[in-house]
Parts: sequence; C-alpha cells; structure tokens
Amino acid sequence: MRNRTRKAAFAGLAIASVGVLLAGCSAAPEEEEGGEAATSDFLPCMVSDTGGFDDRSFNQLGFEGLQDGAEAVGSEYTEVESTSDADYGPNIDNLIAQDCNLVVTVGFNLAAATVEGATANPDVNWSIIDDTADLDFDGATDAENIKPIVFDTAQAAFLAGYASASYSTSGIVGTYGGQNFPTVSVFMDGFAQGVDYHNEQNGTDVSVLGWDREAADGTFIGTFEAGTESLSAATNLIDQGADVIFPVGGPIYQSAGQAITDANAANPDAGIVLIGADADLFESDPTFEDLYFTSVLKGMKVAVAEVVEGAGNDEFDNTPYLGTLENEGVGIAPFHNYEDQVADTLQGELDEITASIISGDIVVESYLAE
Repeated sequence: MRNRTRKAAFAGLAIASVGVLLAGCSAAPEEEEGGEAATSDFLPCMVSDTGGFDDRSFNQLGFEGLQDGAEAVGSEYTEVESTSDADYGPNIDNLIAQDCNLVVTVGFNLAAATVEGATANPDVNWSIIDDTADLDFDGATDAENIKPIVFDTAQAAFLAGYASASYSTSGIVGTYGGQNFPTVSVFMDGFAQGVDYHNEQNGTDVSVLGWDREAADGTFIGTFEAGTESLSAATNLIDQGADVIFPVGGPIYQSAGQAITDANAANPDAGIVLIGADADLFESDPTFEDLYFTSVLKGMKVAVAEVVEGAGNDEFDNTPYLGTLENEGVGIAPFHNYEDQVADTLQGELDEITASIISGDIVVESYLAE
C-alpha cells in the first residue's frame, strides 16, 4: 500500500505526472518550492480500490475531486492506495491514525470496511463512492456519519446503447464487466435498454451480447484490472460479430482497446469501436483515441469535491448524492472522432431522449431509479 499527505496547492499538476507522484512515498508532508502553505487544519483523506489512482478512470476521478475540494478549503489531503482487498481495513486504520476529518472510500468493494470504520469512529465524517453502505439491505445507510455518492448511470448508458445501435453495421454490440455488482451491471443494463429502445423506435434488430436483462447476468471477468481476462472477453465478443464494445470496470477497457486494435488491423473494414465508462477516455487516456466512440460519464470529480468542500466548511451532510441526467451527474461524452460518422439526426434524437428521461416519459429501469 502507498500513502502520502500533500498540499492542495499541488492539485494543478498534469495528470501525466500523477502516476509518478503515486509511486513515491513520504512519511510527512513537504512544502514544494513555490507551493502555498495550507490555511486549514481540516484533513480530507481517500482510500482507493485495487484499480489504483492511476487508472485514468474511476479512482483517478475520485482523487482529482479530493484535490479540488482540498484546494477549495485550503487544506492538505492524504491518499492511500490499495493493492489488494486485504489492504482496505489497514488503509482505513492508517488514515484514522493520521487524524483525518473526512475519509472518502472509492468503490463498493470498500463498503464493509467503510461501515466498520465509520461505526468505530463516529466523530469522523465518511463518504463512499458507488455504494449506499447498506450492508443489511434495510434501505438505509448503516452509519449516520456516511454520505453515499451514487450515480444512476443506467440513464446515461441508455443513451450510449441507443447511439451504439444506430452506429452498428453488424447489428451486434457487446458489453462485459469486472464483477456482477449493481454499480457495474447498472451500466450494462441501461446500455441494453437503450439498444432495445432503438430497435422499437426504428424497426431495427440490433442484439446485445454479454448481458441478459431477464437473467440479470452476463459476461464478467472476475477482476477490475486490465489483463488476459479482459482481453479474452473482448476478443470473444468481437469473434461473435460485435462492432461496439462496452467494458465496465475501471482499467479493463485497456485490454479491450488492444483487442479491438488487433481486430481492426486484421480486418480494416471491421470498424470496431470502444465505449468508455466513468471518464471521457478520449480526454483521460489518448492511447486508443481512434477507437473511442463515446463514454458513459459519472460526475465523480465534481461530486467528491463538493463533499470535501462541504465537510471542510463544517457543512457535512449525510444525505446521499444521486447523479442523474437531470442534475448532470451522469451523461455521455461527445463522439469526438466519430462526429462525422454518426447519423445526422442522432444528436437530436439523443437530446429528445434525454428530455424524455428527465420528464419521466421514458422510464429507465435501475436499482437507483427510486
């Protein structure tokens, strides 16, 4: 595990340098030449999941929100990176020992450790990204000092599914996830609903591989790390004819990008594209910029910054934050290099669908819909 305390004045450093900074380790905060001293005693802290803060997606967005929030209140911040599930509890204990006033945990895998830490430390404020911290499933967060940050990404994925069905020439699109947790499958199910809606409205018959809405199950690789499992899953979808691939699970998209690159090289007419999750991958990771059709976005950076700033100003509120299309907490990225390859009417159709979802005329099913 890796742990540091930093000045919020460093938050403007380029993303490219984040990975280098995270590789280091220091026992105490240091003032960098030209940096400004912290003006607040408030100390917000963050624990990553195993994807790490350099995943250019889920964890990185949360970390950038921590930086922005700390900068807004003039405080230092501390982050600790998890390399395995076994790190979650010790990492949290580490932060409590450093007198953190707010602990933000990144991802549903940390739910149990978050509830345990919050219960044992009621004077510390807590927030968890992508989970309601409701381990007993009674409909309420399990500790009063935890603020959940969740996103109804089914709404945004619905738009991506509709766009994918419009774009596909093979009539087959595919998705897969890291593990079958609600915060993962909500992307996949919303995506499938969007494809279904396109079929209903336009008389098409585009099929979705990798997710079965009726069974609420699909293709999951068992990890949230890039590697052979993700590469194999993407390759399998491609071999079945999918020309749009939507991997959901932090950096697993990197392996999908490689699989698509190889397939397009072998068949230049394949035209297979990639959809990102959480961040606009065209902006956060240009490695596969020629493949990114769009991305399904979570406003994690802004949401986390708001929670940190509120806690730093003694305005912590445990009311769950729910990102939707209406409050712009979720959305889809521009088509970037594919702007001139989508139907001329597509953006207008997506705008109408967005308005209809917000008004309730189109109901997108999800576990967060209510």
